[in-house]
Amino acid sequence: MDEELERDRREMVLDLRRRGIKDERVLAAMLKVPRHLFIARPLWHLAYGDHPLPIAAGQTISQPYIVALMVEALAIQQDHRVLEIGTGSGYQTALLAELAAEVYTVERVAELLEGAERLLGELGYRNIHFRLGDGTQGWPEYAPYDRIIASGSVPQVPASLLAQLADPGRLVIPTGDRHLQELVLVQKLEGLIFREELVPCSFLPLIGKEGWEE
Repeated sequence: MDEELERDRREMVLDLRRRGIKDERVLAAMLKVPRHLFIARPLWHLAYGDHPLPIAAGQTISQPYIVALMVEALAIQQDHRVLEIGTGSGYQTALLAELAAEVYTVERVAELLEGAERLLGELGYRNIHFRLGDGTQGWPEYAPYDRIIASGSVPQVPASLLAQLADPGRLVIPTGDRHLQELVLVQKLEGLIFREELVPCSFLPLIGKEGWEE
């Protein structure tokens, strides 16, 4: 089983490269992090396919291509501090921790946060800080952040996240309605905000004061 999973992971990374993911650090992180550990064991044989999979609390782990695209768009450097909104399974958190100096991750569902914190600790990550709360309002105590990434959709970019983004800084987030969105890259540079739409997407809603109502 282990050899099959490693082979599947290598194939996943080759497919990401074929589809245009170019950042070698992102590809290396996705080759290293065992995605199957972040889902239920009966689903391990599906772990490296390019599709979302169910996790606890009615949530999902995003398809590998979208995760890679979002993380690549952040252009993370080794000295960066990254804020993640929506810890979920912790898979994307692990990728960010491979790339950045410090990761601050916020999750509103205690079951998910506790599971991710336990697994990421077992995997040896020591540069991740966890918070239970409303991710749409960020984590102001440790702002500003060089990079911000959100794993759920919002009607519009939360003002709190923009305020907590460093200058220069990058933020990647899905915006739109509750069913269909555009993945948006927001850049802050010399006090100005630049917005670029990357790809259409469909994320579960980000529940919170500056997101969607439950």
